[in-house]
Amino acid sequence: MKALVFNGKVVDLSDTVFEVHESMTWHDCDETVQHGFLYQDGAFVDPSTLVPAEEKMALLRHARNILLSDTDWWASSDLTMTAAQTAYRQALRDITETYTSLDDVVWPEEPV
Repeated sequence: MKALVFNGKVVDLSDTVFEVHESMTWHDCDETVQHGFLYQDGAFVDPSTLVPAEEKMALLRHARNILLSDTDWWASSDLTMTAAQTAYRQALRDITETYTSLDDVVWPEEPV
């Protein structure tokens, strides 16, 4: 089966390839591909599975906040944080300046 793609979106499916405008391209696909699927980086993507950027950032912040709360006890008034602990907590706070999603985040290493 072939999918006809226009502007990154599947606009037709066919077993027979026919001439189309140069702005459209045919790509091999399987039976799971449907009209409206996106074609990104050589792969078909069901748009219903995509997570909005705002939600990805919210999930990243939530995961970051959990890691920060796990180390809150380091900042107790009767303890002194090491430089490594301070740097780790700061790196967690700064994580949203570098990353926008849990998909690609590289977490700092927690000091021992």
